[in-house]
Amino acid sequence: MYYNQLFDVDEWTLKTTQLHREHIRLQESITSLGNGYMGMRGNFEESYSGCHHQGTYIAGVWFPDKTRVGWWKIGYPDYFGKVINTINLVGLRVWIDKEEIDLFLDPLEQFQLELDMKKAVLRHSYIVEKSGKKVKIEFERFFSIVHKEIAAIRFRATNLGKPAVITLMPYLDGNVKNEDANYDDMFWAEIHSEVDEKRAAVVTETIENPFGIPRFTVAAAMGCQTGATRTSHKAEPLYAEQVYEKELGENESFGLDKIVSVTTSRDYEKDTLLPRAYELLGEALESGYDELFQEHAAAWQKRWEKADVRISGDPEAQQGIRFNLFQLFSTYYGDDPRLNIGPKGFTGEKYGGATYWDTEAYAVPMYLSVAPPQVTRNLLLYRYHQLPQAYENAKKLGLKGALYPMVTFTGIECHNEWEITFEEIHRNGAIAYAIYNYVNYTGDKEYISQYGIDVLVGISRFFADRVHFSERKQKYMIHGVTGPNEYENNVNNNWYTNRIAVWTLKYTIASLDDAGNEKAKALNITEEELAHWQDIIDRMYFPYDEKLGIFLQQDGFLDKPIQPVSAIPKEDLPLNQHWSWDRILRSCYIKQADVLQGFYFFNDEFTMEEKRRHFEFYEPLTVHESSLSPCVHAILAAELRKEDKAVELYKRTSRLDLDNYNHDTEDGLHITSMTGSWLAIVHGFAGMRTFHETLSFAPFLPKEWDEYAFKINYRHRLLEVKVNKKHVSVSLLEGEPLELKLYGEFIHLTNTYTKEYEWS
Repeated sequence: MYYNQLFDVDEWTLKTTQLHREHIRLQESITSLGNGYMGMRGNFEESYSGCHHQGTYIAGVWFPDKTRVGWWKIGYPDYFGKVINTINLVGLRVWIDKEEIDLFLDPLEQFQLELDMKKAVLRHSYIVEKSGKKVKIEFERFFSIVHKEIAAIRFRATNLGKPAVITLMPYLDGNVKNEDANYDDMFWAEIHSEVDEKRAAVVTETIENPFGIPRFTVAAAMGCQTGATRTSHKAEPLYAEQVYEKELGENESFGLDKIVSVTTSRDYEKDTLLPRAYELLGEALESGYDELFQEHAAAWQKRWEKADVRISGDPEAQQGIRFNLFQLFSTYYGDDPRLNIGPKGFTGEKYGGATYWDTEAYAVPMYLSVAPPQVTRNLLLYRYHQLPQAYENAKKLGLKGALYPMVTFTGIECHNEWEITFEEIHRNGAIAYAIYNYVNYTGDKEYISQYGIDVLVGISRFFADRVHFSERKQKYMIHGVTGPNEYENNVNNNWYTNRIAVWTLKYTIASLDDAGNEKAKALNITEEELAHWQDIIDRMYFPYDEKLGIFLQQDGFLDKPIQPVSAIPKEDLPLNQHWSWDRILRSCYIKQADVLQGFYFFNDEFTMEEKRRHFEFYEPLTVHESSLSPCVHAILAAELRKEDKAVELYKRTSRLDLDNYNHDTEDGLHITSMTGSWLAIVHGFAGMRTFHETLSFAPFLPKEWDEYAFKINYRHRLLEVKVNKKHVSVSLLEGEPLELKLYGEFIHLTNTYTKEYEWS
């Protein structure tokens, strides 16, 4: 069943007056909160006895789980790395005259749930009746982006009738498990729990593992500020609670603020974790909830001032882009170079929660424009620091050079699907492309000589060893791969893989000149090696059909029965939930941009007619069942003046989770692909390109929109672009004057340049 819009359409908030018990997991995913350091799904503080997904996660805290397969081959990962559910920080049970509130069972009046994206706070309220007493209950919480180790929860109760006794039990609960555990495994062991009249704490540690991965220790400390009377407290293994009580007369109110601090062994020595958690808690309690929230909201305002995309005339589109930006910034803002952007962020456990090529291909282009350059630089340094492990990954497969993992926490491959681990080697090229993207966009060429060239050489050596030479065709080939289209496994000569391998070799050769002779010597680059790379560049095989004038996704693609997605019965979609994997693999249907991914990356190398032919052949075969798919197609559709298709696919990428397009958002949000909505507007509708170190725009305005506007950082400048039905304006808000192109013509930008709208 397709769940369309649980929440009202509003430009800055997600609101509903219904408790969607039948879709509670979807509701929990969409109302997730985080601050880059930690976060959680939109679980309620009070009891909810129905089936739901309780999930709290801390960035960089994970577990190497045993790989469960029926067979094992040389080179197969030893373990599957997964993000693990950790201490429930926000729990606060509520009783009215000794009857506990249970949001799954209790009838509720005037229920409201609101996620305020401007200030990053989640609220809910309702009226409930117990023992003939009606009480209004209100909750709100936030995870501070100013004090990253602090979460704050506010409770308020107002008695609407006869006197009633309200009992509250704020608690910390480490008795948690992962939903994706193999055999209902428990990944946490007790270290210490304690509680007194002022504060409580739970310290827990990941269980031992056989792979030599250091165990993680987490300490959570809790303190409460309230006018209620504390009546008792209790500590048990992995659990601590306090109990407060307050008698309320008619129309009387009271509240409780629960402040929680979280420290981990990623940042502190184990024996200092709890003292440091108490220290942070004390500072936060001294500031108080209101001051903490004001600081938090002000910091979010600064983020929005630079990154917001404003759309007039289409509230759904406006809500979609802001929701995606909000969740992205809640997951990652570049503060810690040890971290990357997990595909589910703090919203679920699917995919293991680690790093994929999504970061380099989809997140880097957006973060370059909406965040300080150091944010993207940290994403690149994450890969640089894991270069030794990338060499180890390649060695396990019997290959030279560096193979970056498909899924990782440490740089070592930890994905448990062979067709991904062994075959989806195009991910290496995305990492090389991200280096180019960063240097080309920022002008930071020193990054190449300091760090980037080491990574590029390692990746190039891998590709040069992974190819083989066909004596029959006198061409280099790459067999046994999986391209971006994961609905095709173990194919020969995937065009995109071959293309990005050649591009990487070219870019590495050019970058060696920038890095200098000394660096080349240090990397043991020889003339023979460079000659071999050049030979691969000159003689790589690319499958091509002369009649259609298109590159083929891989050898034999046209031997399949070719028919468009429109021929599939609607009840069969999505295919991955209705067809067997065998049937999908034998079909012509494409999960996401594959050939067209290359046309997006290397857009300046193809003519408009080539782009049109390839788009018109491949897009009708694409089911867009990867969250990464719609944005690439929207960008190309916009360039080709296919406005309706561009808008259709923008809507899909911008509201993928809000409207649950792929019927899987209950497992968590699609965090990395959320960049696609920004890319579809800025690279698509606004036509922004930065090839050859030249910034250019060619905007169009969707018919149903009145205006859109956005800001970008570009080479120590801040620009704003506005597009309406009459004019396009580009303003230089900060920095030195700049030469750029608008609709193909060079302009010298010193303040604001306005041009008549030219889309046709």
